[in-house]
Amino acid sequence: MDIILLTENKKQQLDLLLLADESESMIDRYLERGELFVLDDNGVKAVCVVTDEGDGVCELKNIAVTPKSQRQGYGKRLIKHLLFYYSEKYNQMIVGTGDVPSSVEFYKSCGFEYSHRIENFFTDNYDHQMFEDGVLLKDMVYLKREI
Repeated sequence: MDIILLTENKKQQLDLLLLADESESMIDRYLERGELFVLDDNGVKAVCVVTDEGDGVCELKNIAVTPKSQRQGYGKRLIKHLLFYYSEKYNQMIVGTGDVPSSVEFYKSCGFEYSHRIENFFTDNYDHQMFEDGVLLKDMVYLKREI
């Protein structure tokens, strides 16, 4: 298994990034300014984008695992790598996600804790309704972890 920092042709991973963020225009807002990591284990299994938010904080903007590879630990392995990779550059990592129990619990299992919420984020920033696990996404829940 290799985790590679991709510095060119980041849009090649768009199809996978769209699994975690359904809006290409939203992805465009952070993809070029962020660092894109690809987890390869006999083929691409997962990708993520991390941005510098200033004041010692980085944000995990997008993490996506291929449908066939989900629930096999690839997301956790990628986050573990990020926490080590950024440990000397940042003090804290944050992540925003839909207010869905499975997503929030995933990040909590990776050591994140509740930080705050942005009400109506999904309804105000996306041109269509979005659902995850059958739940209409409305608020963005932010979690944080010291690194």
